[in-house]
Amino acid sequence: MEPVALVAPVTALEFAGDVLLAGTGPEVVAFRLSGGGTAARRNVLREAGVLGLRADRGPGAAAGRVAAFGGRWLAVLAVRAGGARLAVCGGGEARELRARVWEARWVPGGRLVLALGCGAVALYEWRGGGCWLRRASCDGAGALRCAVLAGTGWTRLALAAGTAMGTVVVWRVAAAQVPQRRLCGHCGAVLALCYSAPRGLLASASEDRSVRLWAVGDLSGGDGAGDGSCLLVCYGHGARVAAVALRGQCPVSVGEDGACLEWDGGGDVRRHRRGHRGALRSLALRPAGGCLATGGDDGGVRLWRPRRSAAAPVAALGAPLRPRSVLLAGPRRVLVLGEAGGLAAYEAAAGRWALVLPPAAGGPRAVLAAAPLPGGEDTLCALAGGDGRLLLFALSCPGDTTELRLFEGPVRGLGWAPRPGLPPGACSLLASGPGGEMLWLDVTHRPGRAPRMQVMGRYLLPLCKQRWHTCAAFLPQGGLLLCGDRRGSLLLFSCSGSSGQAVESTSIANGSTDPVVEDATNPVYEDNSSEPELSYSSHKEALPLETPLSVLFGLHEKAGVTSVTCHGDYIYSTGRDGVYRQLRVQDQKLEVLRKHRPCKGLQWIEELRFTADGDLLVLGFHADNFVVWSSRMGENLHCIPCGGGHRSWSYCSSPEAEIVAFIKCGDVLLYQSGVEPREQQVLLPSLHGREITCARRLGAVEVPGRAAINVFVTGSEDTTACVLVLSECSQAAVPLARLSDHVSSVRALVAASLVGPGEEGWDNAGLSTLLFSAGGRAQIECYRLLCAADPASESAVGCQVIHVASHRLDEHWERKKNRHKLVKMDPETRYMSLSVIPGTNTKQMPTPWMFLAAACSDGSVRVFGLLEAARKLVLVAESFHHQRCVLKVEAFLHTQAGGERRHLLCSAATDGGIAFWDITSPIADAVDALNEAKGEVKPLALGAPLLTVMAHSCGVNSLHIYETPEGWYLVASGSDDGSIHVCLLEVTLEGDNPTAGTCLHVLERVAQPCAHAAHVTGIRVLRPDLLLSASVDQRLTLWQRGPGGLEELSTTFFHVPDLAEMDCWEEVEAGGERRLYCVLCGQGLEMLRGTIPPEPPPSEPPQ
Repeated sequence: MEPVALVAPVTALEFAGDVLLAGTGPEVVAFRLSGGGTAARRNVLREAGVLGLRADRGPGAAAGRVAAFGGRWLAVLAVRAGGARLAVCGGGEARELRARVWEARWVPGGRLVLALGCGAVALYEWRGGGCWLRRASCDGAGALRCAVLAGTGWTRLALAAGTAMGTVVVWRVAAAQVPQRRLCGHCGAVLALCYSAPRGLLASASEDRSVRLWAVGDLSGGDGAGDGSCLLVCYGHGARVAAVALRGQCPVSVGEDGACLEWDGGGDVRRHRRGHRGALRSLALRPAGGCLATGGDDGGVRLWRPRRSAAAPVAALGAPLRPRSVLLAGPRRVLVLGEAGGLAAYEAAAGRWALVLPPAAGGPRAVLAAAPLPGGEDTLCALAGGDGRLLLFALSCPGDTTELRLFEGPVRGLGWAPRPGLPPGACSLLASGPGGEMLWLDVTHRPGRAPRMQVMGRYLLPLCKQRWHTCAAFLPQGGLLLCGDRRGSLLLFSCSGSSGQAVESTSIANGSTDPVVEDATNPVYEDNSSEPELSYSSHKEALPLETPLSVLFGLHEKAGVTSVTCHGDYIYSTGRDGVYRQLRVQDQKLEVLRKHRPCKGLQWIEELRFTADGDLLVLGFHADNFVVWSSRMGENLHCIPCGGGHRSWSYCSSPEAEIVAFIKCGDVLLYQSGVEPREQQVLLPSLHGREITCARRLGAVEVPGRAAINVFVTGSEDTTACVLVLSECSQAAVPLARLSDHVSSVRALVAASLVGPGEEGWDNAGLSTLLFSAGGRAQIECYRLLCAADPASESAVGCQVIHVASHRLDEHWERKKNRHKLVKMDPETRYMSLSVIPGTNTKQMPTPWMFLAAACSDGSVRVFGLLEAARKLVLVAESFHHQRCVLKVEAFLHTQAGGERRHLLCSAATDGGIAFWDITSPIADAVDALNEAKGEVKPLALGAPLLTVMAHSCGVNSLHIYETPEGWYLVASGSDDGSIHVCLLEVTLEGDNPTAGTCLHVLERVAQPCAHAAHVTGIRVLRPDLLLSASVDQRLTLWQRGPGGLEELSTTFFHVPDLAEMDCWEEVEAGGERRLYCVLCGQGLEMLRGTIPPEPPPSEPPQ
C-alpha cells in the first residue's frame, strides 16, 4: 500500500530564500512566502520523521540545497522553481546511517558535518553513495538530547550539546576528547540549543520550562571563548520548552503549552503569540525580514510577521457631560449621552467636544441609538426618554427634530435594524416600552427637514421580569422579524401584514409644533394648542398587537441576547452566556442547529462579524477585557482593558482604523489602532491539538469537474471532533466544521443513515449522515451532517452541522427519583466504543426509533434510543455482565431464510473475553415502552449473553464482524498482546416459531499469537479469505485466511505513532480495478491506498 495523504506533527522548520520548508512525518512541505499556499510536498526519509532541516547558506553554495535528517536517516534536497518542486540531489537520496543524527551543518566544499547520538562528530561526503571522511568522539558527554555545531572547518569545529541530565557540554573537535566546559543550571533535560556566533551567545531550552542565555564567546576560537556565565533566565512557559532561537540578543521560544514567547533583555515576555491548537514543536526565524514560523502537534504551520506599531494607547477624551452611555457614529465621531439626558459629540478631526442637545433633552433614563446614513458623513439618531418620548434627528442638523410620544412609561429598548427593500436614507427603528409592547417604525432622512416617521407595526413580547428587546433583525426571507430580549429569548414575528401610519413634524427649534398625518386612512393630527407634542399612545389601537410566531424562551439564559445576525441562509444569535448559536427558520418556526463556544474564557459574546475573506470575528469580553477574536487565526486581534461589559462601550471597524470607546472612571476613553496586515498567516491549517482517538469515513461527495472527494470525521483528546476532507491532490487535510460540545475527550464515533444523491432525504448532490460521538464524562452527542459540493470554497465541499440530541449519565442520574438511596455514578465513566444497531428504524415500527450500543468503562453495555424528529436520546437498556471495562462493541443483524430477523450484539472487555447477545426482545420492549412513556423510561435489562469466547489473554482493542455469503459470521479481534483471533459463527433458531430462542455455534477458531509486536488497535475482514490488521508498531499487515490459519501476505510501514483506530473502504476505479483505502489515526492522520488481491478460484468439490 502507498500513502495518499498525511497529517503529522510539524517537527522541523527552515527558511530557504523565499520558501519555508516544514518537516511533517517523513515528508517535507514547501510554502511560498510571496504567493502563499503549499507549493510542493515530498516524502523524503521513508520510515523516519524529519527532525531537522538545514539550508546551505555558505558562500558559493548551491542555491536551494537543504539537508533533511531524522533518526538514523539523512537526505539532501534541492528546492527548485521557487519552491514549486522538491527534488533529491544527485547522491542525496535517503540513506540510513550508523547512529542517530542530532545536528547537521554545511561546511566549505558542500560537505556535511554531523553530530551523532553516540557523542561523535563526523565529516560526511553525501555524494557518490556517501562516505565518512573524518570522525572524532567525545567521552563523558552523556546521553544527548540536542546539539548545535559551530565553526567552518574541521580544525575550528566545535560542538555544544544538551544532555538528559540538564547540562550543556561544549567540546572542540580538534582539541580534546573530553568536554572542555559544562554549563549547569537547568533542572531538566536540555531539549534545544541555538548559537549566535557574532555575539558569542548560546540559548538553551529545557524540560524545566525555562530558557537560559549563556555567554560562551566564539566556540571555535579556542581559549578566547567566553566564561560560560548565565546572562539570562526566562520563566514564562507553562510546559516544556521545545525549541529556541535568537533574535539579536533576545531569545524566542516555543513550548508544549502552545505559546510562542519573545523575551526582552531582562527576562520578561515582550511578545506573546498563540494560535495553534496544541503543543508547539518547531521554530524558525527568517534571516532577513523579521518573520518567524511555528509548527506543532496540530499539524499546522503559521507564519508570524513583525508588527509595525506598538499597542495603541488609550486616550481620555474628557467628556463635558457626566457620561451615561457612549456610541461611535463612524470612525471619527463619538457620541456621549449624559446622565441628565444631554447629548454631546466628539469630532476626532477637530479634537474637541460639541453639545448636540441640552442636558434635559432626553431625561435621566434616556437611551440612544444611531444609524449611519449613505456616504458615511452623517448619522441618523434616535433618543428616547424615561417619559416615553422619542426624538429623531440627523446629527448634522439636530434642530430639525421629529418628536413623538410612544408610551406612557419609559422606553426601555431602542435600536436600529436594517430592512431589505428600503430606499437609501431610510432605516427601521424598534422601540420597547412598558408592558412588553414593541413598536416598529420606518424612519426616512430628508436633508434640510425633520425626519419622516411611519409606524409600521405593534408586537407583544412574552411575559417575563425584564420585558424589552435588546436586538432585532429583519430576515432576508421577507415578512419576518427576529428579536432577542433581555430574558435571553429569541422571538419570531410576522411583519408582512402591517399597513403603517405616517407622521412628521416640523423643527422644534423654531417653536412650531404643527403635526401632519400623511396617511389619509389613519387619524389626522391637527394644530391644537392643547396638544403641544405629537402623541401616538392615543391611537395605538389602529394597528393590531401581534404575538410571536415562534419563541425560544431563555435560549441564552437570563443574561440576555446581545445580537442577531443573518449570514448566508442561516441566523446567528449571541448572548452573555459565552456561546453563539446557529439557527434557521422552518415553516415559520425557529430551529437551533448548533451552538458554538468560540474560545475558552469568553464569558460574554456581544456580536459576530463576518469578513470578506471568510473569517468570523467574535466581539466579546474575557474577564474585564474587550476582545476581538479571530476564529480562523484562533487568537485575539485586539484586547482592551475596559473594565468589563457592564460598562457602556462601542466598537467600530473601518478600512482606516479599529476603534473602541468606553466609559471608565467617569470619563470617555478611546482606543484606536491603525489597520495593518494581520500578524499571523496560516500556511497549513490545524487539525487537533492532541492525539486523534478515532476516525471514520462518512462517504464521498461528487464535485463537478473533479474526482469524488472523501469526507471524514475525527475525534480527539482535545475534546473536539472535526469534519474534514483528505485531498489526494494536495495530500493534506482541510477542516470543514468543528464540533466542540464535549466537555472531555472524544473516544468513539459512528455514522448511520447515510443518504446519497438521488435518495430520499437529500435533494441536492451530496451526503447526509447521522453522526454519534461519545467519550469522557459519559457524554454522547448526536449530529446531522449535510455535505454538498461547494466549488467556491478551498475544499470544494461545504458542510452544515445540525445538533440533534445529547445525553450525559450524570444528568440522567440527577433526574432519578430517590437518588439519595442509590450509588452515584462514577463521573469518570467513559464511552469506549459505539455501534449503531442496524434494522431498527424500519417502517414496520410505529415510531422511527434508532438504537445505539455503547461500551462503557464502568463495565456496562448500554443501549440508547434516538428519535430524531423529537431530538430525544434516552437510555433504554443496560447490562453489567462483564464487571470490567468494556472496550469494544459491535452490532449486527441476522436474517433467516423466512425473513425472521435477530438483532445481535458483540462486546469485548479487558479480560480478553468476547460476549454475544441477542437483543431482539429488549429492543422490541424498549420501543413499546418509549411509545407509551413519550420520553424517559426505566432502563431494561439486556439479560445474559448467548455465548462467551475467551479469545485473548488481555484487553481486546479492535473488533470487526463480517457476514459471509453462506450466512455465517467472521468475528476478528486484536489484543494488547499483539495477537489476532478469528472465529466463524453460525446463528440458528431453536425452532420454527418466530419467538424461538437464538443459538450460536462456533464452527472454526483461528489464532495468531504474535501477529504484531505491540497492541493491535485496528482490524478489518475484507473478504472471507482476507484480513487487514494495524498495530502500534506502525505496521499494516494483510493476512490470508486459510485452513491452516493466517498467512502474512504483505506488510506496509505507516507514519502514525500510537495508532488508535483504523477504518477501511473499497472503491472501483474507472478501469474497473478495485482499490482498498485505509485511514489511520493516532499521533496524526494518514490515508493509504492499495490494490486488493484477486479472489482465489473456487475449490473443486471432493470426489
